[in-house]
Amino acid sequence: MNKFSSSFDEKKSTLLKLLKDKAYKKGDFTLSSGKKSIHYLNCKPVTLNGYGLFLISNLLLDLMDPKVKVVAGLTLGADPLVSGVIVAAANIGVAMDAMIIRKEIKSYGTKAGIEGPIPEKKTLVTVLEDVVTTAGSSLKAINKLRENNFVVKEVLAIVDRDEGGAENLQNNDVKLRSLFTMKDFI
Repeated sequence: MNKFSSSFDEKKSTLLKLLKDKAYKKGDFTLSSGKKSIHYLNCKPVTLNGYGLFLISNLLLDLMDPKVKVVAGLTLGADPLVSGVIVAAANIGVAMDAMIIRKEIKSYGTKAGIEGPIPEKKTLVTVLEDVVTTAGSSLKAINKLRENNFVVKEVLAIVDRDEGGAENLQNNDVKLRSLFTMKDFI
C-alpha cells in the first residue's frame, strides 16, 4: 500500500506527525483571538504542502456531512482547505464547489464579499477552518454565508484548541468537528 491509499487512521496519524513537526511551536504567543498562549499552531506549512494538503483534504472530506456539496471558509487560512477538499471530492466522483469569503469586501469590480461559484439560496454549506480558538473567524464566515441565505450547520477544523470555539458555534446552531484538539499536541 502506498502513502496515498492508507486508511483514515493511518492518514490521521501521519498528519498529526506532520503538524507536530511543522506547525506546532511552544513559547510566548498572542493568538488571532487576542488570547495569550504558550502553544501555537500555524498550519500553513502543512496546508501549503502537497502531501499535507492531500491528507487534510481527504480526512475533512471523510468527516463532512455527505449531503454537503459546497465548502467555504474565510481567507487566508481556509483557502487551501476549500481547494483541497473539492479536488479530493472530484477524485472520488463527487461534485463539490468552494467559496472563499473575503475579510473585507473588495472596493472595485463587482465588490464581492464571497468568491467562487455561488450556489442557490438555502444551499447547505460546510465551513472549513485550520485552527479554532474562540471561533471568531468561523463566525465571520458563517454570518456572511447566512446573510447571503445559505445554511451552515457544521464547521470542520484541523485543530480545535478547546478554548470556547465549540460552545460559541453551538450557541449559533453550528456543530464543530475537528481532526485534532490541542491535547493531541501537548
